[in-house]
Amino acid sequence: MQQRPRILVVVGTRPEAIKMAPVVAALRVDDAVDVRLLATGQHQELLRTALAGVGLRPDVELPSTRPGAAAADRAALAVALRPAIAAQAPDIVVLQGDTTSVAAAAAAAHGLGIAVAHVEAGLRSGDLLQPFPEEQNRVYVATVATLHFAPTALARANLLREGVDPAAIHVTGNTSIDALHAVVARLEPPSPRTDGRRLLLVTAHRRESFGAPLAAICAAVRRLAARGDVEVLWPVHPNPAVHGPVRAALAGVAGVTLCPPLDHAGLVAAMQQAAIVLTDSGGVQEEAPSLGKPLLVLREVTERPEGVACGVARLVGCDADRIVAEANRLLDDPAVCAAMASGASPYGDGRAGARIAAALRAWLAARCPP
Repeated sequence: MQQRPRILVVVGTRPEAIKMAPVVAALRVDDAVDVRLLATGQHQELLRTALAGVGLRPDVELPSTRPGAAAADRAALAVALRPAIAAQAPDIVVLQGDTTSVAAAAAAAHGLGIAVAHVEAGLRSGDLLQPFPEEQNRVYVATVATLHFAPTALARANLLREGVDPAAIHVTGNTSIDALHAVVARLEPPSPRTDGRRLLLVTAHRRESFGAPLAAICAAVRRLAARGDVEVLWPVHPNPAVHGPVRAALAGVAGVTLCPPLDHAGLVAAMQQAAIVLTDSGGVQEEAPSLGKPLLVLREVTERPEGVACGVARLVGCDADRIVAEANRLLDDPAVCAAMASGASPYGDGRAGARIAAALRAWLAARCPP
């Protein structure tokens, strides 16, 4: 009997699991391809919870990497991944995003002569240090990938400028929007607040925000809470470089609620309730505009500039005065807030997973004909 073509999907972090789930679901609608899932162990417990939340279980799971593993560990992770990938003998390895796991798996697969497909390809900030090491990881993966699934036309243009073959690029939309639609369909519609206060949702955890930038974000949050007509909700990342300073600056402050990280459904529900979202997260930059939420991006540069270009997001950096001024403008001017909230999201229509699956099937059919 002819062996089915095999696709190995590699994930290492919670966002990868969430964003790859629509691709796996679309590939598993029939038995034409054999889809295997490998978990790298980069964020082991968070990843297990996320995979369970989307109904996935890894076929292969590497031992957990040490907490706080740095970008320098990419080479060590690639060495660990190489035999695990080789043992699965896939026709193609599918990766998502920009983490250390993604770059390491790309290096391991490429070293084995196995094709690589990159979901969410072509995002660029133009600064290799912001975000670090994610920008470097994306640039590297583009040099070894066979298929590039670009979420937007701008991402495709970035890849073309780097010399990627146009025939290898597929514009698909963001799989995060597929996942968002699936969660929203399961949630009860948000109830109006009864206390008269508006919710500000804050997330901040990126490496370039550590230290003085995070302190400035905390100072801005304290000043916004002092208005008295808002409630700030901040799910605090467990990284000690985030958790310690945020708790020290804001624990017990009136109008500020600090909580552990929310699961995906909980975060989406919080975004639905929010009047404004403030974040340095990549995924939230995609999701908030798709929910019609005005978005302030707590970064100096972003690899997702489409939202800024179409007016549904504003890049405010980590200066406390600017954060407060921009948030107050949205809170105090209903017309400005409504204009941001009513803009069209540029990040997808919820069918990216199906487009990616179709492109992978077509590639496999050409490479592995029955």
